[in-house]
Amino acid sequence: MASSLSSFLDKTLISPPTATNHHRRPRKLHKHEPFISSCLVSEPQSKGPTKPAVSVSLSEKSKQVMEMEAKYLVGTYARSPLVLASGKGCKLYDVDGKEYLDMAAGIAVNSLGHCDPDWVQAVAEQAATVTHVSNVYYSIPQVNLAKRLVDSSFADRVFFTNSGTEANEAAIKFARKFQRHSKADKNQVATEFISFTNSFHGRTMGALALTSKEHYRIPFEPVMPGVTFIEYGNVEEAKKAIVSGRTAAVFVEPIQGEGGIYSATKEFLQVLRNACNDSGALLVFDEVQCGLGRTGHLWAHEAYGVLPDLMTLAKPLAGGLPIGAVLATERVAAAINYGDHGSTFAGSPLVCHAALKVLDKIQELEFLTNVARKGLYLKELLNLKLGGNPHVKEVRGLGLIVGIELDVSASPLVDACRDSGLLVLTAGKGNVVRLVPPLIISEEELEQATEVIKKCLPALDGNNTN
Repeated sequence: MASSLSSFLDKTLISPPTATNHHRRPRKLHKHEPFISSCLVSEPQSKGPTKPAVSVSLSEKSKQVMEMEAKYLVGTYARSPLVLASGKGCKLYDVDGKEYLDMAAGIAVNSLGHCDPDWVQAVAEQAATVTHVSNVYYSIPQVNLAKRLVDSSFADRVFFTNSGTEANEAAIKFARKFQRHSKADKNQVATEFISFTNSFHGRTMGALALTSKEHYRIPFEPVMPGVTFIEYGNVEEAKKAIVSGRTAAVFVEPIQGEGGIYSATKEFLQVLRNACNDSGALLVFDEVQCGLGRTGHLWAHEAYGVLPDLMTLAKPLAGGLPIGAVLATERVAAAINYGDHGSTFAGSPLVCHAALKVLDKIQELEFLTNVARKGLYLKELLNLKLGGNPHVKEVRGLGLIVGIELDVSASPLVDACRDSGLLVLTAGKGNVVRLVPPLIISEEELEQATEVIKKCLPALDGNNTN
């Protein structure tokens, strides 16, 4: 593997710049622009250099890739100084062959780990058959996947997209169309939305309007109007905010991932359900990150016994290929007509066939039971190993979506873990370590990860308090 990789890099990276590209320069952050990390969380901007700190020396191959990225890509990601080249199971390998234990899973995407042999075979088989036909025509994998999702959920219908933010955009349109469809007086249609503090629903203009952090929205205002943010978990505020004739839908994550690994309560979700029933609003569960087995249930909301009208999915559904989906009741789907929404790429045979293979595995009761068991074990390990550290405020989560809240920025710890061969993410206000490993991770690997985090905790000493 090392020799073939070296040959590839030699051929593709070591080439002189062309004269026409001499004017390109790496993008610099504007003076008051927040630092946005590649794991979606904004970090407080320091007075020092804007580039991420590199605590280990980089190889020439890594430097070449980073220099090319800075030269040719739009500067939207403050990437970690790591060039990954291959993976297997829960391990990733950089261009120099160094091994990393992956507790990030591509931001909760690679539930089956890397290069699962059955998934690889399914992708290869479909790629050799037909990959894309558009939605002008029928395709068997798309229909089969829709049936599987309906059979295993509250839903009656499915609409496919290419990502989580696209799924939420579709849900916004479906909610607006449903309200217009269900009201006799078209001049008094409910068009507004409720979202919550610490929420994250995506970066396209509608989903962005539902995302609570202002620094995501302000550079692109005006975003979609008519969104009210209320405190996540505040029952009384929710009752007051959801109003008949005004609220079209309520968007909520049963477990907030990017927001800091905050779990809803059964009471809170039930109050939202009852308020939506009373007002005629739709209840939308965003399970883009917390759904599809990550909590130890196939759907995160199963732990609460509350059903939505719409549910959005994405990240792990196709095992690393781009997909999103909106699951809807018949009552909502009946409002949608030909041409109301669409996508060229969504629901392609290749991606849907891959998703069916993912569901074949994660739907198994034994698989889900193991996720729940490993999640409890991970939290037990973290509390045991980290509980005495003064910087650790709380360990929380459900299944294999776990957060370690700190009293300081998590970035030094994340960097130290990476240097020590462990990949983790941040969340919340940058003070939460987010652990979302492949769902196939072993107990031994969880023990290894916990030990690395423990050994790296001194990196937090001397860090400024949030």
